[in-house]
Amino acid sequence: MPRLEGKTALITGAARGIGQAIAELFSAEGARVILSDINDRQGREVANKIGKNAVYMHLDVSQEADWKLVAKEIEKSYGQLNIVVNNAGIIGFLETQGPHDPENLDLDSWHKVHETNLDGVALGCKYGIRLMKNSSQASIVNISSRSGIVGIPAATAYASSKAAVRNHTKSVALYCADHSYPIRCNSIHPGAIYTPMWDAMLGEGTQREAALKDVAAGVPLGIMGEPMDVAYAALYLAADESRYVTGIELNIDGGILAGSTAAPSTT
Repeated sequence: MPRLEGKTALITGAARGIGQAIAELFSAEGARVILSDINDRQGREVANKIGKNAVYMHLDVSQEADWKLVAKEIEKSYGQLNIVVNNAGIIGFLETQGPHDPENLDLDSWHKVHETNLDGVALGCKYGIRLMKNSSQASIVNISSRSGIVGIPAATAYASSKAAVRNHTKSVALYCADHSYPIRCNSIHPGAIYTPMWDAMLGEGTQREAALKDVAAGVPLGIMGEPMDVAYAALYLAADESRYVTGIELNIDGGILAGSTAAPSTT
């Protein structure tokens, strides 16, 4: 039997990258998937590609008014929810003016990143709990980052927001347990996953190829990850087989956070 048979899942930031991979995998595992994003054209295209078990809903995760509309539609159409994947996020390099280093940071840019990455997750948990607390088994999966565990001098807002997601996940996990809600909450920390979010940092042509090789060289396993690597982690945390797992952070980073900053020696 498919691992998510009969479950309904909401995935934010699902128009591309990790969110798209999660939506596709969850659907293949039997879930009804609700894709959400602010890129409506691309989001609808992905939903149409997945097929009859997928729908698209516009959702700017930083806006509570949008969450209220989406929650109302989900309750009307499905009655309740079983899975929320809070994936939508921005680094800020393309979406804001910056800069993002700690000495010169632009406060408006700092706020914009946190509104999307942190407020969006907090609202996703808030409305997810309300929609899932009467289900039999439910799961919230928050997509943080390796940058939420280590410092990133050139992207302080991103790192700060992802660190806050890591901590908020634990608070949500304990809150749901304290209230005897059937909801688990865990965070995933991807690192060196090749998605469109890297475009602002990689450049073009030969510069891009060199940058990709340089990133891979800093990963102990020697390669960059793919969105589906994160999707399979999300699948485990969303499925009932992880019923005894809550409040954890799961690193999907090729060994980076194990302590090494370079590939293993060949000698």
